[in-house]
Amino acid sequence: MTTSSPKTEQNPFVVYLHEKLPLVEQALTDAQTHPLTDSASAADLANYLYSPLARFTASGGKRVRPVLALLGAEAVGGKAEQALSAAVAIELFQSAALIHDDIADEGELRRGEPCLYRTEGIGLAINAGDLALTNVIEIVLNDNSLDEAHRLNVAQALIEMERHTLEGQALDLGWVRDGRWDLTTQDYLYMVTSKTAWYTAASPLYIGALAAGASKEAAQGLIEVGLPAGIAFQVQDDLLNLIGDPTSQGKDFRSDITEGKRTLAVVWALSHLGSPDREELITILESSTNDSEQLARAVELIEIGGGIAYCQEVAQKNVDKAIQAAESLAHKGLISDTACKMLQAMADFFVERAK
Repeated sequence: MTTSSPKTEQNPFVVYLHEKLPLVEQALTDAQTHPLTDSASAADLANYLYSPLARFTASGGKRVRPVLALLGAEAVGGKAEQALSAAVAIELFQSAALIHDDIADEGELRRGEPCLYRTEGIGLAINAGDLALTNVIEIVLNDNSLDEAHRLNVAQALIEMERHTLEGQALDLGWVRDGRWDLTTQDYLYMVTSKTAWYTAASPLYIGALAAGASKEAAQGLIEVGLPAGIAFQVQDDLLNLIGDPTSQGKDFRSDITEGKRTLAVVWALSHLGSPDREELITILESSTNDSEQLARAVELIEIGGGIAYCQEVAQKNVDKAIQAAESLAHKGLISDTACKMLQAMADFFVERAK
């Protein structure tokens, strides 16, 4: 086995995503919750709470996170079906996070549609997100196909995933609120590891493995694959927002600049630009501008400061780290060669993807 990632005409992880998608979609449909009453209030509850969350969750994207839970189970020799409740729980957490994020960021569109708080109002949107959070644990505790020990392990890991994400979100929002421009690349990487890497890759793989009864060493090893892969995912996401395809991104293109996000590209550029350029970039980032020329100028300054090239380097280094971690697991006999190649393909997909 070599450390190079698998290369085919179509990334094997993309094929895996397509294969597992119907299983995930059906599980999400089956897991929808309903009012706790059959009284006259049931119709209003469906209208104000359950249906908005169901519609939002049904509009989901590629379902990468829940599919990774299935991959985690299969990687350690289990069956995808053992991780279905965990997969649904992770996707419901994703729904909650996005609903609440859109409110915090004052977003306009999500998945090509108006954000939930814009159609339902802030209060009802918050409530729908909170319902999703309660469903995260409820769906697992009600899964009688798992024994009690596995259910408790999965529930505990889900709570830890939520805590990591909330800590990262607190840093992300707090830095903007307090006008912080003194951040280092290590600050960013800690934030993005907490906010994104855990719940995007590390936790789904780990939780899926726990659901399948994996050994502690094998489950922990999947975290070592998932964390660098998750970092690469977010860094690539930041890059696409700055220099991706504006047509496919639509109104979200360069929204990180409008929102003054402390992305890795910005943090690196600010530490390497001369004073006049640094001040100009901060001024644009603080202006909440949507002007295309100003947005382009910000990207130009970030590029002058080396932010684009640095992000590309960091993303690839983390992909390589994930690939090597997967190979180490296979070498120890904790996962099969097939699972190793699939995990490597996942890491490649995270930087090859385009919006």
